[in-house]
Amino acid sequence: MPYSPAPLATPDSTAVASADIRLVVTDMDGTLLDDDKRAPAALREVLDRLRERGVLFSPASGRQYATLAREFADVAEGMVFIAENGTYVVRDGVELSSDPLAPGVAAKVVAAVRQLVADGVDVGAVVCGKRSAYVERTDEPFLAEVRRYYVEHRIVEDVAAVDDEVIKVALFDFGSAERTTAPALAPFAATHQVVVSGEHWVDVMNRTANKGAALRRLQRELGITPAQTLVFGDYLNDLEMLDAAEWSFAMANAHSEVVRRARHLAPSNNDNGVLRTVARLLDLPVRGL
Repeated sequence: MPYSPAPLATPDSTAVASADIRLVVTDMDGTLLDDDKRAPAALREVLDRLRERGVLFSPASGRQYATLAREFADVAEGMVFIAENGTYVVRDGVELSSDPLAPGVAAKVVAAVRQLVADGVDVGAVVCGKRSAYVERTDEPFLAEVRRYYVEHRIVEDVAAVDDEVIKVALFDFGSAERTTAPALAPFAATHQVVVSGEHWVDVMNRTANKGAALRRLQRELGITPAQTLVFGDYLNDLEMLDAAEWSFAMANAHSEVVRRARHLAPSNNDNGVLRTVARLLDLPVRGL
């Protein structure tokens, strides 16, 4: 059962002193990155300190693996990337787990998106495969959003007919994904997950796929317990991941449901909340934190 008391502003000193953190997992957008999508200046120093302590750091994001690998290219060795909202997990270029969609599912989601477009909704589909992401919209505003999260992407004539192992379908709504696109995809919710992963993004994945399921598999493989796991998130696609850690933190800027679900609160993404909290809990000597 999810643990959902009123979040604490900060953990008490006794709890901090007894913390035995072995794994730090953080969402990227709205959590580790600021609103301008910039990583904290002290990130590399904190990662070095974590390595010295034998603590594993794992980005967990709706972004594709190629995008995350590029972001952490100079420190990626040994790092576990929980990509595509948990549907694809990779370490040192080796797949640890994946949860691909059954054949034909992506085509049905794409058909629903095309109907939304016909009804006047400004939305586009990104079919996410293991090798690449695929889009058929070619307008620059849409492609600019795609490039931000999908370094490896291809423009194709028909995204419903790509030759790749599809792990999710991501939809970008230029309006409100939570109010417009997600409700329109309700028929898929009976058999799949329809997850609002940001103000403008909705992901359709298998019911068994989420960041939390990926994290629990990783914990089992590494022999790390929820009590040894520190997690940060800000949006609805982070909920299951928060449930998998006793040290679960919602960012101060988080969605209200995320704040309700987490055990603790961290400062906002624009206030370097992830690194400040990590440095405090693990007593890391990092300048400027």
